[in-house]
Amino acid sequence: RTTYGHLHSFATKKGEHVERGDVIGYMGNTGRSTGTHLHYEVVHDGKARDPMEYILDRKSGTLSLR
Repeated sequence: RTTYGHLHSFATKKGEHVERGDVIGYMGNTGRSTGTHLHYEVVHDGKARDPMEYILDRKSGTLSLR
């Protein structure tokens, strides 16, 4: 399960299948935040995981962001 905070809008719907590199949403500035940013959380088997394990491309060791 992934959670995204402070999004401006979504590019996908809940439950939609996505793959690495797909755009799922757009960063925003909500609540008391002072600038555009994103909170990203990964929970697997009921435990919080390090998101970097899912963001990094294992082959190259680089970020897999567009």
